[in-house]
Amino acid sequence: MPIDAAQAMAQEIPPLTVAVERGRLAFFAKATGQDDPIYSDVAAAKAAGHPDLPVPPTFFFSLELEQSDPFAWITSLGVDLRTILHGEQSFTYHAMAYAGDELVLQPRIVDVTSKKGGALELVTKKTTITRGDDLIAEARTVLIAQNKGVS
Repeated sequence: MPIDAAQAMAQEIPPLTVAVERGRLAFFAKATGQDDPIYSDVAAAKAAGHPDLPVPPTFFFSLELEQSDPFAWITSLGVDLRTILHGEQSFTYHAMAYAGDELVLQPRIVDVTSKKGGALELVTKKTTITRGDDLIAEARTVLIAQNKGVS
């Protein structure tokens, strides 16, 4: 079923508020191969001039997955999760985030593009990450949905 682009971009996706925890940061850094001790050792982070453990690169992607239904924004458009691929992920960083920060993630769908005569639809979601009034980062995700029956 084709995605209604106007409906998708008008959709209000609820914000997510997350407290950044030290243990989670250290685990994520280890899992993604960040061997710099500033990501796992508070003393090393402070010696490097940080107030606490900094958020490792790409960590923000994992935060949105903490919701009870992290893909509700795409399934609400009639997309079957079995037909999607992760097409692209990018981040624009504006400020550092640290353990102990409370971050607000506000996602919104910003584009829906059809390819191959409607057989593929690319859905682009942009998420702003803020700490209070400060913009910390922007995450951009592109999911590719295959429309069965369109060739």
